[in-house]
Amino acid sequence: MENTDPKHSESPDGNAKPVEHDYAKHEQDPGPSPQAVNEENDKGAGPTMKWIIPILIIILAILYWIFFKDRPSTN
Repeated sequence: MENTDPKHSESPDGNAKPVEHDYAKHEQDPGPSPQAVNEENDKGAGPTMKWIIPILIIILAILYWIFFKDRPSTN
């Protein structure tokens, strides 16, 4: 069963709420803050993953080449 918050409301046409500029006026159902919408995402996992994934692929390829290159074929 879903946990639904009866105070939370979304428009049925799928439009997101506008950025909140007057929190006191819309305190019961505010939109997102400007900081949440305009925040830079340069400290996330994305830049790290750009380096880790290729390095892991190279390491796994080297390990495969070392351990499985001399296997006899089963023909």
